[in-house]
Amino acid sequence: MGSVLAQLRPEFPDVTISKIRFLESEGLVQPARTSSGYRQFTGADVERLRFVLSAQRDHYLPLKVIREQLDAVDRGLEPSTPMPRLPRQLASLDGDSYAAPTAGDFAASREIRLTKEELLSEAGIDDAMLAELERYGLITPGAAGFYDADAVHVARTVKSMTTYGIEPRHLRAFRASADREVGLLEQIVTPVSRQRDADSRARADEVVRELAALSVTLHTLLVKSGIRSVTGT
Repeated sequence: MGSVLAQLRPEFPDVTISKIRFLESEGLVQPARTSSGYRQFTGADVERLRFVLSAQRDHYLPLKVIREQLDAVDRGLEPSTPMPRLPRQLASLDGDSYAAPTAGDFAASREIRLTKEELLSEAGIDDAMLAELERYGLITPGAAGFYDADAVHVARTVKSMTTYGIEPRHLRAFRASADREVGLLEQIVTPVSRQRDADSRARADEVVRELAALSVTLHTLLVKSGIRSVTGT
């Protein structure tokens, strides 16, 4: 499978082995197997994967639609016209561009552990603000009292928001909303993750990351739509 990744990653840098296994489990690609169980991907299989990954990335097509298009191709028919491509860049409130998140953005990264002093220095906040962030659940230290890289980004974001008169206590709704979204994703993937085989665990990991990316994108689009109604633009 390493050779397949080498062929796909120049165009799809976020693709992983678990992603390919997930697409296989969904029946979108069906490589042959050797007598010992090893997958054998042909050139046609790689092209099929490239089609699926492009449809997801460039057209945001759901797997059901992609499966229907592949089925049409398999039967010698022309696939239906893809859904219009959504812009990859979504305008944010301050005029900067916002890149829609991908599943790769939610992959586990190298763990970073920061002390309280390092967090305060990196984020440019003081003890009082950190105490407020922790009080309202926006930042939570680990069991050993260390903070991760996300805590720095949260602190910096909230600090920027305070310049507009927003305080950490005003942001409790963000925490509650995020917890509800995570709870929904957990309900969806828990049945899969409880299965003991490695492919099921890889599939659960892929599904939760895909859904997380879609969840954040949906949230952004809904806020963007709401802002338009507020500003009348």
